[in-house]
Amino acid sequence: MEENLTLSVTPLFHQHQELGAKMAPFGGWLMPIQYSGIIEEHNWTRSSAGLFDICHMGEFIVEADLAKSNLEQLVTVNLEDMPFFSCRYGFMLNEQGGIIDDLLVYRINNTQWMLVVNAATTDNDEAHLRKYLNADTKLENISQHLGKLDLQGPKAQAVLEELVGAAIKDLKYYTFGYFKLLGEKIIISRTGYTGELGYELYMPNRKIKELWQKLLLDPRVKPIGLGARDTLRLEMGYSLYGQDISSDITPLEAGLDNFIDWDKEFIGKAQLVKQKQFGAKQRLISFIASSRRSPRHNYRILYQGKDLGAVTSGSFSPSLGVGIGMGYVSQEIKPGEEIILGENFLYISAKITRKPFYKNGSAKN
Repeated sequence: MEENLTLSVTPLFHQHQELGAKMAPFGGWLMPIQYSGIIEEHNWTRSSAGLFDICHMGEFIVEADLAKSNLEQLVTVNLEDMPFFSCRYGFMLNEQGGIIDDLLVYRINNTQWMLVVNAATTDNDEAHLRKYLNADTKLENISQHLGKLDLQGPKAQAVLEELVGAAIKDLKYYTFGYFKLLGEKIIISRTGYTGELGYELYMPNRKIKELWQKLLLDPRVKPIGLGARDTLRLEMGYSLYGQDISSDITPLEAGLDNFIDWDKEFIGKAQLVKQKQFGAKQRLISFIASSRRSPRHNYRILYQGKDLGAVTSGSFSPSLGVGIGMGYVSQEIKPGEEIILGENFLYISAKITRKPFYKNGSAKN
């Protein structure tokens, strides 16, 4: 407990305590890991609507003339052709092509953008942005003033419709809009990290408790901890920063080159072009176990008697009833090939598969 005194907490810390959440450190924050249980919360999100406290995430507002600001060169996706009120997922890279952070870019208008970044990397991201953005560009870190809740699940739209009106149904996948809620004009985006139909709600911190409590009054909504958020994202094969991707791993190694615009210039591109030409030294694979046993982080990955790498993410999949995971290996292994995972004489047999593991998500419905 002494260590926890140095951890940050979100504005909803006391609400989590009142709900009996089990709390644990996560990326420098004390966060709710589970309330009623990870499997129960996972299944509730897949069938109804789960509410996540994501207030620890970082947000920046950038006011910039795109042609002069250098913002385009700081991310791997094309910003120029983004429609207003759209979102894109991409990366900020270092000169070696390593992933400084994965982020969402929101295009508000011709000269205004919102960047949503990971909590643990917020300070480093801000330093990187200030280093490379044109001096005339205005960068504002609004992380301390803005709260964020995610409402995810097939019933999320119906829940929000009762609060903000039928216009919520007009939001397409990876778009956002302004809505009036609790007397505030807030951003709601149709995005998320679970593979289900879902929304991310950005509310000033002074109203975030009221919003949390109002949403939980709906019987279709239950609070969901980071434990279920991890199993939900893993079933979709989404990479977790600091675990599956990092500043030492490139998007090509992580199999995320779909989020790179090769027709523009950006920091780290030269190294990625070389890697594309000569091949990556490692690559991320996905695998499904032959039993309910969960592959664990840092388990070795063995193929044909050779140790080729390590597991980065692994868990029991509540939706599939077996263990699933991802990890990096030093050579290509084709889908369907058998591997062994384990350490200290504890081994799990598994097969290489393609992502996503779970294919019945409602995100794009």
